[in-house]
Amino acid sequence: MLKLLLDEHISPDVSESLILRQKAVSILCLAAWEGGRFLGASDALILEAAARQKLTLVTYDRKTIPPLLKVWIETGRDHGGILFVDEKTIAPSDIGGLIRALQEFTSQHSAADMTNAVFFLQRRAG
Repeated sequence: MLKLLLDEHISPDVSESLILRQKAVSILCLAAWEGGRFLGASDALILEAAARQKLTLVTYDRKTIPPLLKVWIETGRDHGGILFVDEKTIAPSDIGGLIRALQEFTSQHSAADMTNAVFFLQRRAG
């Protein structure tokens, strides 16, 4: 089962809406996950904890996550998967667009093993 962890820059409204729409997918926001203890934590700590729980991180952070993934790949460390969102494709303020795109992604990948997978979320057509 696909399990998503939305980073702290994604509105909790996204996870709340998706939970109602996608029953076959676990969706958590960083503020609620683990009692919020990872808010403000380093990307490395978040990825490490998410990997232990087989959570795929959904993030707009294309600045610090890619170099971290490079190090992890070079050292043979697994991660739970990354789903990047580009602010030029889906603006962070476009909550409806993000929800629709995530809904389509989760419908297509609900049973996928996301270990070490990296995807770029696409705006939903139509």
